[in-house]
Amino acid sequence: MSTPELERKIIERGKEFFEAISGEAPSIFNKGWWTGKVMDWSMKDEDFKVSLFRFVDVLPCLHTSESLNRHIHEYFATESGDMPPVMKLGLKGAGVVGKLGGNFMAKAISKNIERMGRQFIIGQDAKEAVKNLHKLRKDGFAFTIDILGEATVSEAESEARMQEHLDLLESLAEVRKKFTPLGDASGDLDWGGEPIINLSVKLTAFYSQSKPRDFEGTVNGILRRLIPVYRRVVEMGGAMCIDMESLDYKDITIEVYKRLRSSEEFRDYPHLALVLQTYLKCTDDDVTGMVAWARTEKLPITLRLVKGAYWDYETVRAKQQGWEVPVYTIKADSDAAYERNARTVLENSDICRLACASHNVRTIAAVMETAKELGVADDRYEFQVLYGMAEPVRKGLLAVAGRVRLYCPYGELIPGMAYLVRRLLENTSNDSFLRQSFANGAQMERLLEDPEVTAKRERETCAARPACDDGDRFANEANVDFTIPGSREAFPAATARIRENLGQTYPLYIGGEDVETSETLDSYNPAKTSEIIGHVCQAGTAEVDRAIAAAKDALPAWRAKAPEERAEYLFKAAQIARQRIFDLSALQVLEVGKQWDQAYGDVTEAIDFLEYYAREMLRLGQPRRVGRAPGEVNHYQYRPKGIAAVIAPWNFPLAISVGMTSAAIVTGNCVLYKPSGLSSVIGHGLVDIYKEAGIPAGVFNYVPGRSSVMGDHLVGHPDIGMIAFTGSMEVGLHIMQHAAKPAPGQIQCKKVIAEMGGKNACIIDDDAELDEAVSHVIYSAFGFQGQKCSACSRVIVLEPIYDRFVQRLVEAARSLKLGSAEDPACSMGPVVDKAAQQSILEYIELARQEGNVLLSRMPSEKGESGTSVDEGCYVPLTIVDGITPEHRIAQEEVFGPVLAVMKAKDFDQAIEWANSTKFALTGALFSRSPEHLEKARREFAVGNLYLNRNCTGSLVERQPFGGFNMSGIGSKAGGPDYLVQFMDPYTVTENTMRRGFAPIEDDDDWI
Repeated sequence: MSTPELERKIIERGKEFFEAISGEAPSIFNKGWWTGKVMDWSMKDEDFKVSLFRFVDVLPCLHTSESLNRHIHEYFATESGDMPPVMKLGLKGAGVVGKLGGNFMAKAISKNIERMGRQFIIGQDAKEAVKNLHKLRKDGFAFTIDILGEATVSEAESEARMQEHLDLLESLAEVRKKFTPLGDASGDLDWGGEPIINLSVKLTAFYSQSKPRDFEGTVNGILRRLIPVYRRVVEMGGAMCIDMESLDYKDITIEVYKRLRSSEEFRDYPHLALVLQTYLKCTDDDVTGMVAWARTEKLPITLRLVKGAYWDYETVRAKQQGWEVPVYTIKADSDAAYERNARTVLENSDICRLACASHNVRTIAAVMETAKELGVADDRYEFQVLYGMAEPVRKGLLAVAGRVRLYCPYGELIPGMAYLVRRLLENTSNDSFLRQSFANGAQMERLLEDPEVTAKRERETCAARPACDDGDRFANEANVDFTIPGSREAFPAATARIRENLGQTYPLYIGGEDVETSETLDSYNPAKTSEIIGHVCQAGTAEVDRAIAAAKDALPAWRAKAPEERAEYLFKAAQIARQRIFDLSALQVLEVGKQWDQAYGDVTEAIDFLEYYAREMLRLGQPRRVGRAPGEVNHYQYRPKGIAAVIAPWNFPLAISVGMTSAAIVTGNCVLYKPSGLSSVIGHGLVDIYKEAGIPAGVFNYVPGRSSVMGDHLVGHPDIGMIAFTGSMEVGLHIMQHAAKPAPGQIQCKKVIAEMGGKNACIIDDDAELDEAVSHVIYSAFGFQGQKCSACSRVIVLEPIYDRFVQRLVEAARSLKLGSAEDPACSMGPVVDKAAQQSILEYIELARQEGNVLLSRMPSEKGESGTSVDEGCYVPLTIVDGITPEHRIAQEEVFGPVLAVMKAKDFDQAIEWANSTKFALTGALFSRSPEHLEKARREFAVGNLYLNRNCTGSLVERQPFGGFNMSGIGSKAGGPDYLVQFMDPYTVTENTMRRGFAPIEDDDDWI
């Protein structure tokens, strides 16, 4: 908090500023313009605001009158079919007169929105940009120019973005001498010290494979293309600023800046700036860290402070992932942090120059007066505002400070619309300074109040509100955050620990005892088949019988335990898994070849199942009063089925195993658990977890074995009451058939829960956001080598965008790093074993026969991760087009990295083709058409439908998982009725009439 004297001067300065710009309004809020009227309407109607911003986002993709008309109707038409009056205002601006048809209205609205987008872009090509830059400099403003667009999806696109930056610099170099220096006209620098040409860059544009878990690889990948751009900037005597993007890339961005600034080639050239975002709670440490680094290196630096443009994204994503929200949730805290960090920079002005980027008059006044108090020279700080966004502020600043730089986006309209939406979201939010100042007319005293005082008052107001007691509600386990160095370091450390114990023999676990058998199965690392993870003892029919006997002995006491007691064991097991999460994840990297994030996600899902099913049992374990007739009491309740055989897969080796076994255990059943032979060492981890949790002997029995030896015996045993299975359709159907035949002595009908296969489709509509669609399809199809029943194996693309999508898809797939999952840079590795390798290779050959292979690539001979391809079970990443529903490659589950691309003539055909297989598990649609999204909800026949996101990665409770048709039978895992399948319901009725008298009850007696 500032001193009273400084605070007085800040407020005085702010009042002078407001008086200087009174009567003016930024064009975005000027109601004399169509834009201003639309913004005014959007701030009064939240539904209209959402529709408007979504329409702005999709507009550049609407290339036909039919598509434009349809989307306008879908986004804006009222129930009567009419347009809101504010949209009709677009007609006058577009010069449309006379009788107005739908096409005229659509084109008028489109023209006005495009005009709104161009208002914030300095130019769509170099010629237009240079022309507008001349105007700005004539008016006295410096500039920094930023090429629109951020992350790229392929290395070809990254290469093109690098060249785009170089081309822009060449265009600026040609006109550099025509720009007259600002301020001190005697030199060739603005204000006597700053280069005239200033370029802002976003780092993810320079390397398509950027990922937080691959920190070093990402830094080097970015520098490889950034260095030639900065070299050209230096050659022409310019300056460059490295923008900050989402928090995922903050530390990477800082590291890139440090390496570039301190490199031998550039360390003597000071004109390199770094952006830091003060809405991040960690920025205080980052600012002090950068100042300390600059002093240690003896290198002058420039820090550009902004509030931050990704507040909604960072907040929503953190809540989705279960992370602490990284940004200040009270806007005034961001403002206070800005002033605090600006002061830190100004206090170190001898080595750190400040670029104050803000439209907030209070912030600007605070920087001015703080600099004056500290005696900071004028050339050690400047002010920056966004081009086209705050015209009165920039004019007032120029008059007072004289050193104003405009941040000028440059480029095509499509990425420009994404930028525009972000700006509109910022400036129409309730906390926006521009909105409060120019649209809402907030009192000057409140706008100039010390933000620490404002924040303190808002916190007190929040604290006074009644707290919402959610009780002990389920929440998904937090996912791994690879922006944290400890998380990145934990995987190699855990892998090293696991390797110290490779090659052990793992016994069966029956009736609380380890049981060794003479027959063992070697489980190997699919990236290096000579590396044996463990020798796993194999059960035969005798061991199955012994395990069933142990389960029968344990069943009465276990069944009799209260639901609360059984649930407590699961809570303990969840905590044990939490403590071992990196080791459990690293084991999956080695035994089945899961990438770091996918392995960690498998363990968090296992924890989720334990936590969720424990809570569900507490709910279901209480008898439920049913019926309302007087004179009787009816209770509906459940009892366990008995002994459950759990047959688990290898692709989600811990999550699905834990999900099925914990559901059976918490409902009072005893379990025989048969893991896949390909992941039996991971499966043995359940023994350790359940044993440490204290689950009684005989309740959980670990009986790995060959299906050909003991599978039918286990399924058909008369004492097995139910089978929970996840695996292939063929095996699932065999289990159902075998279980349907009663064995001698069997007293109950066997219950079968079977989650089987999928042939999942992603539909790409002609208005889809292609950056997202390509990235999500790549992840769905090739993450964990496509070895998921939920993986995308068909992508159905509408004809109008087919060529553009497929070209970008292939280039994105071509850019993936391939190799061992131990390498964090690799997005795809080996398949699980040699048998899978052979099967997939046969399907790839079939793809060549049925369609046109667009891409088929293996890791390099030595492997991009350093592992020899010949040592592992690698298959080519394959994309094939020319596929239609009658082809086998469009019908059969491959369970590998083979993606069929199908061209649909229209949306109806796309839905028809998506539904053309015998499976119905997952599906996805990428579309910005409200009508198509709704049609998919009704007609896309899958158990899990995902709109505008990938079709894998369901979460317990949030997206209960499971399909129908040949994708399985049973209720959805991780859902509210999953546990019911493991129990038999029964009803107890008591006649409460005695001699004609019945107790009087009120409504509270019924649950």
